[in-house]
Amino acid sequence: MEKLEAFRQLGLSEKALEAIQAKGFEQPSPIQKITIPVLLTESGDVIAQAQTGTGKTAAFGLPIIEMLEGQPSGIKALVLVPTRELALQVCDEIISLAAKRVVVAAVYGGQSISEQQRRIKKGVDVVVGTPGRILDLISRGDLDFSKLMMFVLDEADEMLNMGFIDDIEEIMKHTPKEKRTLLFSATMPDRIAKLAKRYMNNPKKLEVDRAQPTTGLTDQIYFEVREGDKFDALTRIIDIEPEFYGLVFCRTRNDVDTVTSKLIERGYGAEGLHGEITQAQREKTLAKFRKRYINVLVATDVAARGIDIADLSHVINYSLPQDPESYIHRIGRTGRAGKQGTAITFVSNEEYRKLNYVQKATKVNIRKEILPNAQDIVAVKKEKIKDELVEIIKQGSYEDYLGMAEDLIETNSPEVALAALLRLAFKAQLDVSSYSEIRTFRVDTKGTTRLFIGMGRKDGMSPKKLSDFIRREVQIPDNKIDDINVRDDFSFITVPFADAEKILRAFADQKSDGKPLITKAKPKK
Repeated sequence: MEKLEAFRQLGLSEKALEAIQAKGFEQPSPIQKITIPVLLTESGDVIAQAQTGTGKTAAFGLPIIEMLEGQPSGIKALVLVPTRELALQVCDEIISLAAKRVVVAAVYGGQSISEQQRRIKKGVDVVVGTPGRILDLISRGDLDFSKLMMFVLDEADEMLNMGFIDDIEEIMKHTPKEKRTLLFSATMPDRIAKLAKRYMNNPKKLEVDRAQPTTGLTDQIYFEVREGDKFDALTRIIDIEPEFYGLVFCRTRNDVDTVTSKLIERGYGAEGLHGEITQAQREKTLAKFRKRYINVLVATDVAARGIDIADLSHVINYSLPQDPESYIHRIGRTGRAGKQGTAITFVSNEEYRKLNYVQKATKVNIRKEILPNAQDIVAVKKEKIKDELVEIIKQGSYEDYLGMAEDLIETNSPEVALAALLRLAFKAQLDVSSYSEIRTFRVDTKGTTRLFIGMGRKDGMSPKKLSDFIRREVQIPDNKIDDINVRDDFSFITVPFADAEKILRAFADQKSDGKPLITKAKPKK
């Protein structure tokens, strides 16, 4: 275990080192280096501030396992996380590090609470859960925290953003005062600082040196793309790059599944990662990606945490992340080790304000570009085929086919025979018509308004029906009503300012549940 000497020097046991070796870790991350020794050798509360995706789970998970092993039965550690995806990921990570030394259970909404109750009743040492489900189980009398030794708030700033601060305080009231509280957060907003001051006892603050938010080796660009055209835009980017090797970020696990399935159907080497994927499958997928058996990895932000691959050519934001820090963390995965990398963001009309917010918060300029057209992509593919043929000739790996070639040129000129063979082998790849049309789209950053309409699918609305409904009252050309988004209970449309005023006046007296039927939508950050 010579490679693990750096971990050994942090004070970890041989059992812990065996688990670390099994996972393939060789060097502790910066947050692990500064956190693990403090948690193992000191007894006070800790606030650890570091960017997301820096190995925080192992930073608190390994010490928890070390300290809880051999302790009396009962819940001795509680890890609170903002999402069920993160709950599953943290749970799987601790289980893989524990090697059966402690019993860990994840509890979260969306799964049968009775199954989670049975698991807890059997006896667990560590509970990883989301605030809502933890409160549900507390109210039902299923969680006994009388023996709790460690309380971890993971991604505390994200929980604040999601409105969980009151739930966190309520949960804290049900835990014993004599416990150790660990708070992990990428940022330290005022409400988190106040929470720490109120519920933590003179905490020790640990902070990793912050890396520069962006790297000069990462070219940052964006394309204006309608929501429905994003997948075709993605395939164009992959096809135009001869050596594409990248991460594609989606907002939800459903988006990950959809994009991954469509890529595989079209013959791309792609796999997906999200919180519903087991740790074993995650490690298998990452191994395939690192060995380049696949060249496209589609993931949610949470599932991609902890992925450290230095030679990515591209990071693609299929959807913009929720906050600027997530954007920084995403694009930071390319442009490493002296290699040029490219960060691409697809921006729909709805996302343009958020793009501006990201640019202002990160103080970077994300350059606008035009998507490559089908002719450009086919030209690139032809050059790649030529290069591959030249390489085959250089290597002399064509001799088994000489007889067949001689038969073909007996009755045809070499040019005709080769052209026919290329058509047979590459017709689908070199056919311009195989690429779906992506309509020209320009985000109107100044002259449009987003309107909220208090009707949706439950009211029988579809995009066409909604457009017709509005145009029956207001004489507006159909092409002026853009980006129609119909949801279950309400809808959104984008129209020019002048037409927005006409619509608001025309529907001023119409109500939905006592509120105006159509209003200006609240601006997005």
